[in-house]
Amino acid sequence: MIKTLKNASANLAQFAFGCILMASLAGCATRPDASNPMAVAAYEEANDPLEPFNRAMFKVDAGLDKVVVRPVVTVYRTILPSQGRKGVDNFLSNVRAPVTLANDLLQGEFTRAGTTIGRFVVNSTMGFFGFFDVGEKLGMEQHGEDFGQTLAVWGVPDGPYIYVPFIGPSTVRDGTGFLTDSMLIDPISWYERSDSAPGWLQWADLGITYINAKNSFMDPLDELKKSSLDYYSALRSSYRQIRAKEIRNGAPPPMEDFDQ
Repeated sequence: MIKTLKNASANLAQFAFGCILMASLAGCATRPDASNPMAVAAYEEANDPLEPFNRAMFKVDAGLDKVVVRPVVTVYRTILPSQGRKGVDNFLSNVRAPVTLANDLLQGEFTRAGTTIGRFVVNSTMGFFGFFDVGEKLGMEQHGEDFGQTLAVWGVPDGPYIYVPFIGPSTVRDGTGFLTDSMLIDPISWYERSDSAPGWLQWADLGITYINAKNSFMDPLDELKKSSLDYYSALRSSYRQIRAKEIRNGAPPPMEDFDQ
């Protein structure tokens, strides 16, 4: 029974992502007429041909957030003080170092790969398994990389925007990158799916990672919602801007972006 549950959880993200892609074929937005170039430009910039379906999923996610996610995060914040939550965030960032390292190397970012190795060694020892970010204090700035960013560096277009309940905004490229990191690159995921791993480990990992992420994003998303006339569109735009900055490793956008 435990093995069955483990296999099911390992394939859950892949199954959900595939179902969303299939279902979204029935909900494509209509491309504006070519006689309205401004509307066409806005349509292409949003790259959201599945908008009706995505908005429906967005509403579903809002309901889940209100009924399930937000109460859980509230309890998490009540039980664990801010310094404790910061330690959990540091620890999860540290255990993700092999994924970051692999993608550093795949992108040819060897200096950043060296920083990732240095941070992992220092934080895993002097930082008590990563709960304390000693590497940051030693001048080794934290960064994250994922296979979605690697695909972007390789020139793969982002593809249509997709909104996934419980996960949030994504694109076909980023969804593919998430699955690749989870199934192929992350060594912890390999162990969790092995027969020697305890049955509860994968669920515990998934739960604390998810709660930590929601705890980090909940307040900024609340602020974005308050300042937005259309929260869905504002979130979509913010997601694309943040991802573009991550792909550039924080560098300013190229000059041609300002000339358009």
